[in-house]
Amino acid sequence: MFFLLRMAFWIGLVLVLLPRDHTPEADKTAPQVGASDAISAATAAASDMSQFCKRQPAACEVGGNAAAFIGERAKEGAKKVYQIITEKKPDHTGSIGEGDDQAQGPVLMAKPDTLTQDDLALDWQSPDAPAVP
Repeated sequence: MFFLLRMAFWIGLVLVLLPRDHTPEADKTAPQVGASDAISAATAAASDMSQFCKRQPAACEVGGNAAAFIGERAKEGAKKVYQIITEKKPDHTGSIGEGDDQAQGPVLMAKPDTLTQDDLALDWQSPDAPAVP
């Protein structure tokens, strides 16, 4: 049941935030709400919520306990995530610089001047130049 309520909330939020068409027909049918109407409605809702605990003290107490419980769980979860992020150990993937150079054997250096005279005899050509037959 809680899953369905959560899904309804998120789907409703997405639908509210989706951009809408700006056509003359849509603008005529849309309800016109002024700033003063929105402020008065928000004020009325806030005053009604402040009176809720007077009307339903048991529900208000249970809601306060639930909010405190959810807050504690959120705090514990945030601490766990922070610990995971800050105390992450490096992955051992055989990367360079692990200190296991002796296990791989000695490193052989490449010999200098490995080009032959035939390699050096070729003339350089620009990539834009046409091919010479």
